[in-house]
Amino acid sequence: MAIDHNLVIIPVLNKIDLPSADIPRVTREIVSLIGCDEADIIPVSAKVGTNVEKVLDAIVERIPEPRSIAEGGKIIANNAEGKIPDSVKLGLIFDSQYDSYRGVVIYIKLFSGEIKRGDKITLMSTDTVVDILEVGCFKPEYHPLPSLKAGEIGYIVTGIKTLQEARVGDTIFAGAEQYKHPIPGFQKVTPYVFAGVYPVDTEDYNQLKTDIEKLKMSDSSLTNEHEVSPALGHGFRCGFLGLLHMEIVKERLDREFDLDVILTSPQVTYQVMMPGDHSHDFKNTPLKLEKLGDRTYTRLWIRNPEHLPEPGTYEWMEEPIVKLEIITRSDMVGEMMKLAQEHRGIYKNQTYIDETRSILTYEIPMAEIITDFYDDLKSRSSGYASMSYEQLNYKRDDLVKIDILVNNERISAFSTIAHRSKAYHVGVELCTKLKEAIPKQLFSIPIQAAIGAKVIARETISAYRKDVTGYLYGGDVTRKNKLLDKQKKGKKKMKEFGKVSIPSETFIDILKKK
Repeated sequence: MAIDHNLVIIPVLNKIDLPSADIPRVTREIVSLIGCDEADIIPVSAKVGTNVEKVLDAIVERIPEPRSIAEGGKIIANNAEGKIPDSVKLGLIFDSQYDSYRGVVIYIKLFSGEIKRGDKITLMSTDTVVDILEVGCFKPEYHPLPSLKAGEIGYIVTGIKTLQEARVGDTIFAGAEQYKHPIPGFQKVTPYVFAGVYPVDTEDYNQLKTDIEKLKMSDSSLTNEHEVSPALGHGFRCGFLGLLHMEIVKERLDREFDLDVILTSPQVTYQVMMPGDHSHDFKNTPLKLEKLGDRTYTRLWIRNPEHLPEPGTYEWMEEPIVKLEIITRSDMVGEMMKLAQEHRGIYKNQTYIDETRSILTYEIPMAEIITDFYDDLKSRSSGYASMSYEQLNYKRDDLVKIDILVNNERISAFSTIAHRSKAYHVGVELCTKLKEAIPKQLFSIPIQAAIGAKVIARETISAYRKDVTGYLYGGDVTRKNKLLDKQKKGKKKMKEFGKVSIPSETFIDILKKK
């Protein structure tokens, strides 16, 4: 990203005092990574103080001073680089922090004009007008100043209470309307992974609601909406940027608020294309009307399998695709390729960092890597391999919804979406888990996995067996058969009218993220 934006990079090689330090090899890696000269790399040991002063000198010598638009700063607004007058205030929000006393403190880089306390500015993504209560710079703590001028970096306090109003990448503006154009590059943060968050004790729902709102004050990328589970009670469907973000939120709920929560297995957002205008049928589901040829389609964003329309009402489904990079030892490349292909990965490229390490690049469905992919990666590579991924696009594929039926009754909480090629294995796994978790009844219980009306997997929990002939000590065999027939009729009637009560512990065992 730094290279793409033509930023100055100072390559520093640290910890050179360690006995295991391999300076020549790491130097070659840095040259290969950023394309610099070996002479530009500064070997440093902060522990013993080697070359620390060279790093400070390089910062002063190599990094250029800030420039405003009028001085040729690299920014384009309204396609008029260098033509924006100084009276126009234009700045970029690059970070923000929530302060308990001041509210949201916005970190900005000012490209044009001068801002001071009492000025009114507009946050362009939300078109919110706010008053500046304080401006300052970092030393490194907050240091108030009379004003910030073009080319400078600092902070402003406006009294905003939520980070959602001060989004990173947004533009602050004040001035003539003809120059009111955002700085290019801003994108609203979009969550890619969704999971249910429920309190272990259902009485803690109000506390969970309050704690999530507090988290959102310092984490603008976290989203939530209320949902109700038939087994887990009231909770929230939360959106996360990825798996690491999800784990961090769970850990913060535990450490900062001492709240024990159940985190269900993560799901990605699918897109469903339905012919016609269905905006009135799905008022609580994100949607968009699109024109393909001469036909109108409704594109739905499905975050929960329970909200998927009935089969036959939509034409196709799309799933998110990510670019996956696996860094591994060269002797484990074959095993890593096998792992990626098992999860429907499409091979794109292979590069060598050095003679012992490689980078494998794949395009792979996000749904395949948010469950047990990372654990398998570490297991098969003996802990040596690592991975990173980034969102690419959505791709149309043969995806199906798998429903679970217990005693011929559909349990919506267990529904999931999977690729048709893996539907059978997913169905068998769910049925097997439920067979082990649901207690026996006085009648047999069928557990089925189905796609629409087609059953693809089945397990049966056998009934309790009572020896109704135990007290017989002899006599004709018809006496025994009569008692067995009577028991058989009773079980058949019980199966027709009996209800299977699934304990909440069973839901937790099946739905909870491992």
